[in-house]
Amino acid sequence: MSIALSTIRPAKEENGRYLVAILNPIAERLRHLLQVQTGFNARQRADLEDALGIALSVIGEQADNNNALADAIKAFRAALEERTRDRAPLDWARTENNLGATLLRLGERESETPHLEEAVVAFRASLEETTRDRVPLEWARTQSNLGGALLRLGERESTTPHLEEAVVAFRAALEETTHDRAPLDWAMTQNNLGLALWRLGGRENGTLHLQEAVAAFRAALEERTRDRVPLDWAMTQNNLGLALWTLGDREGRAAYLEEAVAAYHAALEEFTRDRVPRYWAMTQTNLGLALGALGKRETGTARLEEAVAAFRAALEERTRDRAPLDWARTQNGLGLALSTLGEREAGTTHLKEAVAALRAALEEGTRDRVPLDWAATQNSLGITLGALGERETGTARPEEAVAAFRAALEERTRDRVPLDWAASTGNQGIALMLLAERLGDATKAQSAVQQIEVAFVTMRDGGYAPAAAHLEALLPRARALFNRLINR
Repeated sequence: MSIALSTIRPAKEENGRYLVAILNPIAERLRHLLQVQTGFNARQRADLEDALGIALSVIGEQADNNNALADAIKAFRAALEERTRDRAPLDWARTENNLGATLLRLGERESETPHLEEAVVAFRASLEETTRDRVPLEWARTQSNLGGALLRLGERESTTPHLEEAVVAFRAALEETTHDRAPLDWAMTQNNLGLALWRLGGRENGTLHLQEAVAAFRAALEERTRDRVPLDWAMTQNNLGLALWTLGDREGRAAYLEEAVAAYHAALEEFTRDRVPRYWAMTQTNLGLALGALGKRETGTARLEEAVAAFRAALEERTRDRAPLDWARTQNGLGLALSTLGEREAGTTHLKEAVAALRAALEEGTRDRVPLDWAATQNSLGITLGALGERETGTARPEEAVAAFRAALEERTRDRVPLDWAASTGNQGIALMLLAERLGDATKAQSAVQQIEVAFVTMRDGGYAPAAAHLEALLPRARALFNRLINR
């Protein structure tokens, strides 16, 4: 048995490397021992179940195998039947932590949140025994894991309390997980802190949290080197790309977007499709978003076509049945790129393809599951319907566009996400301009002017220079339309 348990060491000590080929035979050996051996006492069986859970959890994460994650959860729960808190408090706490980490991995892939909520419960339970004074580094690791679960819950919500709790948990972890004491744990927590700051920064005015996120990711890369922990290095490169993409889009700086593209290409050197298909698809999606943002700022279509190709590649792995929310997010990105591409062309083929992709995204990215993602897709759908309306006669498309923006604004409220609110408000004003012109309706034209004005001021004051400039350029035309209609 000691030989069997020692074989699980790679999963604990080689974190950040691709381990599926090593761990598959180990998991089979552990399963065999649990099935055929009757000479183990209860404690030994709990040790074997815990070891099996660790192996299956890594296999499930790296091989994109949800069944392995589900089996890992069963193994940890079986171990906890013997590893009770009163008998072996620290072993119980460590298994609760392992259970929480696996519930988190599975919950990230699902459209509902019960597994994420269970992960939070497991981590909080673990912290009752892995206290800071008794085992400071384990306490810090569990705080970091708790922050990860709170982060994933916060991403799905339209409010920020869970994101703010995640930042607190990560910063608490860093009080013990210092750079000199535990460099790789410190780097992991810096990476996770960066993600929480990036999410918060995306919902707020200004760029302070986004800049803090970039700094956290760059700090993490000081220890997460490619030769030491290639998969962790790739993940932090991907995350750095996210923060740079958001900063570049917010400030209108192509240099940030180019850096984001470079970071994604670096990540894809380790996140290959054959080894880690889920992470490969995730990075392809993020690469598509950065290429799309660059393409919007350029006159040609090469970047947009690259973006479309990246999203379509990602959808080969991000299937609706395997990862419904990831599939929806990639459909949304594809719709955005097709919409921008369609605006550059004379026909309507790409615009209609964009509408189909965005409506597909809304089938899984529903308001109750992911309210802000749903609102973002409604906003993208409104933009695309408005572009189609400009090329068609009648008022059906502009009316659909206005309705989509109105839906988006039900979640994109001014107090929660002011810049997103301004984006959808301004977009609705643009759609109302077209509708007012078609109907000869001065009231709608006046509403268009008011919405574009308030959106412009919010974007300007919030530091979103490109969007503010776009809206400011539209105002003279909106005012001229209103004056023409009211004086008829």
